[in-house]
Amino acid sequence: MTVFYRKWRPQTLAEVVGQEPVTRTLRNAIATGRVAHAYLFHGPRGTGKTSTGRILAKAVNCLDNQTGEPCNRCEICQAFNEGRALDLIEIDAASNRGIDEIRDLREKVGFAPHLARYKVYIIDEVHMLTEPAFNALLKTLEEPPPYVIFVLATTEVHKVPATISSRCQRFDFRRIPTEAMIKRLEQICEAEGIEIEPSALRLIARAATGSLRDAENLLEQLLVYHGPRITLQQVRQELGISGDLRIKELAEQILRRDLPAALATINRVATEGLDLKAFNRGLVEYLHEVLAVKAGTGEMLGLAPEELEERWSLAKGVSLREISQALKSFAQVDFRFAPYSSLPLELALLDLLGESEEKGEPAPAEEEPQMAKVSSPTSALEHIRQRWNDFVNACRGEGSRGNLDALLRGFCKPIDLQDNTLVLGFYAEFHKSKIEDPKYRRMVERKLKEVFGVPYQVRCVLLKRERKNEVQQNPLIKAALDLGGRIIGEE
Repeated sequence: MTVFYRKWRPQTLAEVVGQEPVTRTLRNAIATGRVAHAYLFHGPRGTGKTSTGRILAKAVNCLDNQTGEPCNRCEICQAFNEGRALDLIEIDAASNRGIDEIRDLREKVGFAPHLARYKVYIIDEVHMLTEPAFNALLKTLEEPPPYVIFVLATTEVHKVPATISSRCQRFDFRRIPTEAMIKRLEQICEAEGIEIEPSALRLIARAATGSLRDAENLLEQLLVYHGPRITLQQVRQELGISGDLRIKELAEQILRRDLPAALATINRVATEGLDLKAFNRGLVEYLHEVLAVKAGTGEMLGLAPEELEERWSLAKGVSLREISQALKSFAQVDFRFAPYSSLPLELALLDLLGESEEKGEPAPAEEEPQMAKVSSPTSALEHIRQRWNDFVNACRGEGSRGNLDALLRGFCKPIDLQDNTLVLGFYAEFHKSKIEDPKYRRMVERKLKEVFGVPYQVRCVLLKRERKNEVQQNPLIKAALDLGGRIIGEE
């Protein structure tokens, strides 16, 4: 079975979704015979760059292309559509990026087309080529044979040397508008016999963030898993945003400046295992919609009337400035250094609302470090204890044998926080001495910074031996005891 994004790939320039300026220019160039020898297609993934290159290759070789479009009926068009056209050569520069591959290309460029009028080379992700490979390609672009057309496609045009891009006609592909994507998805659903709620289709389009290929893949995934009847709730579950109601709840708590309630909501979301990145994306999108409604441009969002009314009920009680500040704070949340923690969300919230909780006292002239301002040592230690399993999981794969998490899991716990020094208590000298090794200690300190956002130093201590019950809670020891083993001593 052919996957959706291939099955529903456009076959004419008119079918390319959301790129009218590009397709109109190319159609006119083909119809008037003013085809360039090299094109540079730039834009986000899934916006039609490679598909447009294939249609261009088919159209310039079509036996009946008076309008600039391929007829899709002649022998040449059929060969292109069926993937047997020898004069269309596609190269993935991500895996064929060296000078040897480009030298091979240069040698074959000299051969005339097999059947078609033009040989068309599509080089995808061209920015991945090495510098020597670019230099070799440049020589071909400077003096190409008259029967060769190059289509260079890239998502990162700034990495393409100016010497290359200056010899190409450049076309910028934009993210596909939501409404255009919805229209295309509706056509696919009708043809495939899929019944889907309009709100679910809209959520798919919005989640794809301008990539039609992503939207088509998600639609097919939902079809395979849920069958031909797809609901909004199923889409939310698939996207990991089943906390949609809590997004609305948290947005309201933020804009009403209810810090305790907002912190409690974030904690519940984290405890229940929701994808925090996806949850934050949903929150940012919701705040953006509230901002648009407040600014009087809500009708451009394409929301249902009841959704607009919901956003307006929240927007009317706050100012544009307050909404924009909230949107800015959460749009800048960075999970890279704490991928398993709710700390980035909590810090964004505290940074936004923290000062209002300081009983009206004026802010200090010089801002204190963020953690010092928002957390006492006791609460910071409690936060580390609550997220300790997340931290241990983040250590998986670290170390020369990838066993850093194994040295921590169940064998130690955070017992004190003295200034910025985290005291770790160990049940055995073996694990304590391992982590005290400078190599392992530095790794632990680096991961602490990544997960908790604070440059903690580590000090290791040995816990008293009478903590036998806690030792027995170690998963490995507990399993051994369940199988009839017994503890005869501790090291």
